[in-house]
Amino acid sequence: MLLEQFRSFYARHYPDDMEKQIEYFSIFGGLGWRVDMDKSLEELIISEILDNYGHLHNELSALSLDEPEYARLLHALATGDRRLFKAFNRAGLNNKNGGAAVDYLQNNHILEMQRSREKDPRELHPNQKLRREDARHRISHKMRFTKPFIRFWFYFIYPHSREIQQGIYENMLKRFQIHQYSYTSLVFEELSELLLDYYTRDDQILTSGSYWDANIEIDLLAITKSQKIYVGECKWTNHKINKKELHKLMDKCTRLEISPSKILFFAKRGFSKELLQMQSPTLALYSAEDFSILLKHISSTDIRQGFFIPN
Repeated sequence: MLLEQFRSFYARHYPDDMEKQIEYFSIFGGLGWRVDMDKSLEELIISEILDNYGHLHNELSALSLDEPEYARLLHALATGDRRLFKAFNRAGLNNKNGGAAVDYLQNNHILEMQRSREKDPRELHPNQKLRREDARHRISHKMRFTKPFIRFWFYFIYPHSREIQQGIYENMLKRFQIHQYSYTSLVFEELSELLLDYYTRDDQILTSGSYWDANIEIDLLAITKSQKIYVGECKWTNHKINKKELHKLMDKCTRLEISPSKILFFAKRGFSKELLQMQSPTLALYSAEDFSILLKHISSTDIRQGFFIPN
């Protein structure tokens, strides 16, 4: 679904470069509107979202049945690490009403679940007494928004709803300026997974996505039918990725006791000369422009992707 939305957004706008495509898609992706990409993001947020708050609020409220519990959960997932139990706590929900909210939001294609691949310590050490922190640790799945715009709304717009209704935009825009890169990072990570899938399409992927447990997080970990292991990190910053990041990722692999067949880095602004010289069959480096490969074979039907159209 994300790939269809990414292609649809491109087919509507034909932006000058992939960096701009990813940045604007991370906000307006899945909305179904055409926006003027010659304008800055802040100009478009004001004219297309904040000035149309009433209409968009009604649309988003209809998606979530105007349920305060659903909205609080969506906000907690948008701004946190997306782990369910943490999101329930932040939203003031328990397992029962939180579970009911998740079921509704999944059934209505607002959220989708990313299942944890963490092994239960009890399975790994069935005959050992566990440390207190291991015994108390709960494996938690994560939730992913099906459309970037819905996450943008609950990340930036929802917390400032009252101010925006009154025409006060300053605090929301300031929050966007502070958190824009960290917000876009997740969409970039999801697109990086699609790029990894593309380049490994000749070797069936059995499992892929981010990996997390109580101590380690890796942006991308994929295992193929031939038992090849791909690990990757995604960096949406204005800094070039250097050799230090490679050492960090290799250390994570050591702690997980895995030997990757290939390490991949995905970066907004590219890589240091030293890291570029290290490229090999076991180290691949992708910058924003490499994501253009995802736009091959766009058809006329791609432009119709979207979840609602303005009046």
